Amino acid sequence: MLDAMLGEARERPGEDRGPAPKAVIVPHAGYIYSGPVAAHAFLRLGDARDRIRRVVLLGPTHFVYVDGVAVTESDAWATPLGTVPIDREGRAAIQSLPQVTVSDAPHDREHSMEVQVPFLQKVLGEFILLPIAVGDAAPAEVAEVLDVVWGGDETAVVISTDLSHYHPYEEARRIDEATASSIDSLSRTDIAPDQACGCRPVNGFIQLAAARGMTATRLDLRNSGDTAGPRDGVVGYGAWAVS
Repeated sequence: MLDAMLGEARERPGEDRGPAPKAVIVPHAGYIYSGPVAAHAFLRLGDARDRIRRVVLLGPTHFVYVDGVAVTESDAWATPLGTVPIDREGRAAIQSLPQVTVSDAPHDREHSMEVQVPFLQKVLGEFILLPIAVGDAAPAEVAEVLDVVWGGDETAVVISTDLSHYHPYEEARRIDEATASSIDSLSRTDIAPDQACGCRPVNGFIQLAAARGMTATRLDLRNSGDTAGPRDGVVGYGAWAVS
């Protein structure tokens, strides 16, 4: 399924992929719904397969309350495509920050980061992973964590978020276009939970990316009514490359 989605993204006509990005923003629903959108961003990361050795992955918590952010206790994550080592040095570098806890509880049932790992395995091959579950955290707190583990060309940053949830198709398109425009410009750090379930990792990332003078490129913006679902109540998905 992932091969097919990456293949479709690769065949997108008239697209100049440009240089590989430092970071991507991707959705995290079931693959049949959001995978075709996410594939455009992961394809861009794959262009830097020869240099990316480390991925910092931020996603929201859907099931467990976290005051701040939580890094996994585990030393590896396993998927059907193999095992990915956890970046223990990165974890050690941030765990003394007051907003950081080390706990697997927020990660146990959390799909927002989990679904990204097989995509990363497909496009990057071998790498180490630092998954960070973002709970009740201010943009400045998220930005501080990211800044510590930002790294150089060997490090890619992946931000996981879906957009609006369960609005009729046309209403969702209007809401998501407004949210997407804010991400396009890296100009707002007050995107709300009803606009993006991963608003907290997104807002923190935008704060740091804007401070670093980065540019966001929109790769795709659709919703489940475009991919694999009915149109009476849809979930929005967007993909961006940030350099």
